[in-house]
Amino acid sequence: MTSPTALIADDEPLLRERLAALLHKLWPELQVVAQARNGREAIELFDEHEPAIAFLDVHMPGLSGVEVARSIGNRARVVFVTAFEQYAVQAFEQGAVDYLVKPYDEKRLAETVARLRDKPGPTLPPSQDLEPLLEALASRLRHGAAAPTHLQWIKASVGPSVRLIPVDEVIFLRSDEKYTLVVWQGGEVLIRKTIRELADELDPARFVQIHRSVIVALSQVAQVTRGANETADVHLRGRTEVLPVSRSYLHLFRQM
Repeated sequence: MTSPTALIADDEPLLRERLAALLHKLWPELQVVAQARNGREAIELFDEHEPAIAFLDVHMPGLSGVEVARSIGNRARVVFVTAFEQYAVQAFEQGAVDYLVKPYDEKRLAETVARLRDKPGPTLPPSQDLEPLLEALASRLRHGAAAPTHLQWIKASVGPSVRLIPVDEVIFLRSDEKYTLVVWQGGEVLIRKTIRELADELDPARFVQIHRSVIVALSQVAQVTRGANETADVHLRGRTEVLPVSRSYLHLFRQM
């Protein structure tokens, strides 16, 4: 019996490698026969290798993952990959086409692997049923819902490797002159990126700067204790660290 094969198409090398590594862990029999850096390369490599499964990033230079899916048609099982949760539309949930949200969650990927194993052959709807879904996705791309506007994960060098830290798991960030300490649910790590840069990239509805050197996730704030001279301290949920709030940022908590 021949082993199942797959193509991964994503313009981010680290995310291609992350997905390939997780697939190897969850589905050792699956062979990733090609990795594409953009849509045009994805089509070329698909025609060359004819894999049974194609993991396609929705947003790629040149041709999008949606356009690649149109080219592939019913020749393979398609799994869309996106960093933008809004692309998990109802049609995906109904099983017409599977999807994954970046950064990859191992539990969610395991569900996709189980579905792919259960139905190994191409199971896309007939082309006349699939086309409206692809057109709806293509329309979203054309009308400006192109890419996430806020940081979705933080890249950190750990020895010879690079770790991808989901922003959803970040508790707080604290910097000195050269480095920023990222404290997240899985531990802590230093990165060479300034608080100012991170403040511009993080979602202001979820993260606030409370000091010139500190950013905290609002969901992790247990209470704020006022101090002397128009300052305060932030106490975190389930942690012992206490973060300073400087006078310039105290207004953020006046109604708390």
